[in-house]
Amino acid sequence: MMTLKELASREDLFAAGHMLCPGCSIPVILKLVLRATQYPLVTSNATGCLEKGTAHFPRSSWKLNWIHTAVGNAPASMSGITAMYRSLKKQGRLPVQKELKFLVIGGDRATYDSGFQSLSGALARREDFVYLCYDNQMCADTGGQSSSATPIGASTTTTPAGDVLPGKLLSRKNISAVIASHNVPYVAQSAPWIWKDLYRKAEKAFEVFGPAYLNVLSPCPNKWKIPASKTIEVAKLAADTCVWPIYEIKDGTDVTVNYKPKQKLPVTQWLKSQARFKHLLTQENKWIVNKIQEEVDKEWDLLLSLEYKNQNKMRDN
Repeated sequence: MMTLKELASREDLFAAGHMLCPGCSIPVILKLVLRATQYPLVTSNATGCLEKGTAHFPRSSWKLNWIHTAVGNAPASMSGITAMYRSLKKQGRLPVQKELKFLVIGGDRATYDSGFQSLSGALARREDFVYLCYDNQMCADTGGQSSSATPIGASTTTTPAGDVLPGKLLSRKNISAVIASHNVPYVAQSAPWIWKDLYRKAEKAFEVFGPAYLNVLSPCPNKWKIPASKTIEVAKLAADTCVWPIYEIKDGTDVTVNYKPKQKLPVTQWLKSQARFKHLLTQENKWIVNKIQEEVDKEWDLLLSLEYKNQNKMRDN
């Protein structure tokens, strides 16, 4: 396993000097994922926090082949790029016959919502790329609107908590399960606090042939209303409460849970850590907290049961 010192010695393809917010966890995620392959990378980046904060003309934080796309078509753009690459390679028209790897990056708006049609189509075609979603659970770059990644009860600019609404009334989409239902070779959830897990999963994703998907929790200090120094701590709390389980799925069904907290904390610990949920900590909104806990317990129990079935199947074989 790569040590942190060895990892730090590798070339940093994501340069300092970007304009992302203080405490933003996206740079931590990118610095790990971009080090996970030694092959040259071609990257398609959907409009979002990452793109806006790293590519202000004439400056760029990207020390690799990087293409900016609209919020909804990064996977489609990459499909065209990979098709061109295969054709030129087959014709022998590439100056250097060196293998390339392809990375598509989007926030949750580009992944769960605006770009999902494009992503689903690319997965169905078995396009050979890694898709990385930095999931900050809302449309953070356009004012903090709700997305289908936003948890129930969260206060956003389009679902403000007040006398009319107690925040968002709908549950978040389980995008990792949706992606896994496409029977792609590799799907994984991780978070920036568990760097070995994230790096190892990125390595696996780049190694598979066909589409691979990485869904990485990316706490947003600005819109989650947490101190800039607490992003990694809050990301770990998400795993310890099982609000954000750390797991991987191979070939659509083989589930492995990579992190099991020694003591599963109640979701109230997660809610207390962010001011976007402060209105839930009242007797009036206790029913929402109970619903959140129920949903978290249900998903966690399902993951453990699927892992148990997978282990039994491996033993039988």
